[in-house]
Amino acid sequence: MFPIIPANSVAADSGNQEGIFGYGEYNVLPPMQSMTNLISNVGVASTDVTGVGTARHGLAACSYGGDKGIFGYGSTYVAPTGSNQSMTNLVSNAGVVATDTTGVGTARCSLAACEYGDDKGIFGFGSTGNGHPGAIFQSMTNLVSNAGVVATDVTGVGTARYLLAATQYGGDKGIFGYGRDGTGNLSMTNLVSNAGVVATDVTGVGTARYRPAACSYGGDKGIFGYGFTTVNVSMTNLVSNAGVVASDVTGVGQTRHGLAACRYGGDKGIFGYGYMLTGNASMTNLVSNAGVVATDVTGVGTTRYNLAACSFN
Repeated sequence: MFPIIPANSVAADSGNQEGIFGYGEYNVLPPMQSMTNLISNVGVASTDVTGVGTARHGLAACSYGGDKGIFGYGSTYVAPTGSNQSMTNLVSNAGVVATDTTGVGTARCSLAACEYGDDKGIFGFGSTGNGHPGAIFQSMTNLVSNAGVVATDVTGVGTARYLLAATQYGGDKGIFGYGRDGTGNLSMTNLVSNAGVVATDVTGVGTARYRPAACSYGGDKGIFGYGFTTVNVSMTNLVSNAGVVASDVTGVGQTRHGLAACRYGGDKGIFGYGYMLTGNASMTNLVSNAGVVATDVTGVGTTRYNLAACSFN
């Protein structure tokens, strides 16, 4: 017999099989990068793939169209020159990154993005300033259609902030969480409906921090991990299929911030790269379909931080 699925329910999303990490910042010249590293359906990172599009950092990425991805926004700023961007780069279902697409919406950096509605995406929050001293906090969002077209700004909801993370949960919804504003580190979250509508702030759970990463796992759940308080941390916070964030889980692996994460293998996740106390990293940490984070895997590719990642295929 076929399983009976109640009306208005959403089946758990077993989703995309492969992932891609891209762009970011390296703390020697030239600092901005555009290379990518593909993640196989068993969580193995590939060597560097020559970058396409404008090298930048502080960008975000998400899946769209069921099997494709998009990198968007970010900054080319390296004191004293450079600026925030709004261009995007589409990722095919074979993991091939396209050249720059003219940006739509407010140019900004240090934002986050996630999938919603099964086949669409959303970019949200960020800063229109350059660097920490010049941060100008934002809460607007930009929806991504199932054809990868980015829409104009939607008036922001919730606390304007930057250096946050976002992930899909519940099969067709999303969640933005953590970050920083003028008052300091934050832990609140904002849920995203399956129509791309962002809800007001939900009281934060877990350690307030910025520059964490997040991804989905288990088909319908999510995980936030790592980040910076006054030091690098490695704790994680699981997100249920109802969007409820759990308290801190003791961290596994190298403490770091400015890393990225994405889904792979349909129901698993991977954290990768970032900035350690001793400099840039390239190691990865796999996330099982039960949300358990594994110890460090030796890094592949150029060490960097403030990059982005999404799944495809």
